[in-house]
Amino acid sequence: MMRAAVCVRAGGPEVLEIRKVPIPAVRAGWSLIEVKGAGLNRSELRTRQGHSPSVTFPRILGIECVGVVAESTDPRLPVGRTVAAVMGEMGRAFDGGYAEYAVLPNELLMPIATSLPWEVLAALPETYLTAQGSLDALGVAPGDRLLIRGGTSSVGMAAASIATALGVETAATTRQPVKLSGLHTTHALLDDGGSAAAAVRGLWPDGPDHVLDLVGARTALDSLQLVRRGGSVCVSGSLSGWLLSEFEPIAAIPSGTKLTSFHSKDIAGNVAALQQIVGQVEAGAYRPNLDRTFGLGELADAHAYLESDQATGKVVVLP
Repeated sequence: MMRAAVCVRAGGPEVLEIRKVPIPAVRAGWSLIEVKGAGLNRSELRTRQGHSPSVTFPRILGIECVGVVAESTDPRLPVGRTVAAVMGEMGRAFDGGYAEYAVLPNELLMPIATSLPWEVLAALPETYLTAQGSLDALGVAPGDRLLIRGGTSSVGMAAASIATALGVETAATTRQPVKLSGLHTTHALLDDGGSAAAAVRGLWPDGPDHVLDLVGARTALDSLQLVRRGGSVCVSGSLSGWLLSEFEPIAAIPSGTKLTSFHSKDIAGNVAALQQIVGQVEAGAYRPNLDRTFGLGELADAHAYLESDQATGKVVVLP
C-alpha cells in the first residue's frame, strides 16, 4: 500500500483526501516510480475545480514528478535511476505525481544525472522546460529586449533566469507590489490590470523585441500592441483564463508582428533539454526559484496557498 492525495470530486482544496491505496501494478511499456517530489501547477488547480471535462474522479492529480525507478520494463531505466516525468496526460487520463508511487509510460521518463536535492530538482521540469520552449518559440537571442508578463509565476521566473544568462535585457511585470523585489530582472514593473504601455514605453520607446505572456486571455491583445513592429509575442500561460471572446486577427495583430504559443506537452520526454537545465542550476547560472515545500499530507494546504497567489516561484510537494 502507499499514501496518495486523491481528488475525490470537483471542488475546493478539501476534496484532496489523503488515502492508503494499493501501489499500482507495472504493465508492459510502463515503469513504477518512487516519487520523491512533485511540482504544483495551476492546471492542477483547474482540474481539481472541475474545469477539465476529460478528467474523471477519483483521480490522483499531478502533471509532473521526480523520483527513482522502483520497477522497470525498459532496459534504459534500471532500478534506482533518477528520473523526471512531465505531462503526457499524467494526473488526467491516468494517476499522476501526488502519491508515494506512480506507474508512468516509459516514453515520459527522463533519466537525469544530478546532485541536486529532491525539492530543487522537483521545481525544475515543467517550469524550466516550458520557459525554454517559450523562449525558443519567440526566437530570443543575446542583446534582445524581452518583456515577461506574469513575471513572479514559476515559469516567468525561470524564463528570466534563462534570458539573463543568455545576455537578454529583461523586464517583468507583477500585479502585487510586495512581489516587485522578487523579480530578478533588469527592470521590474507593476501591472495595475490595464495596459502596461506607459511603463514599457518608458523603458523601450519602440517596445520590446519579444513578449512572453503568461497571463493569457486578459493581456494577450495588449501584448500585441506593446511589442515592437515585427517583434514576437508568445502566449504560454493562462493565469487569467483560456479564451478570447472576440479575436479579429487582422485587426489585433500589427502587420509583421508574430503571435505564437507554446504548450508544455511539446517538451514531454526531452531528456537533453532537462539535463542542460539541471546542469545550469547546479552551476549557479539559473535560479531554482523554489518558493515553498509541503508534505503530502499538506497537499490541500499547498493548493490553497498556490490558489491565493502568495507564491513567488515554484511550490513543491515532497511525499
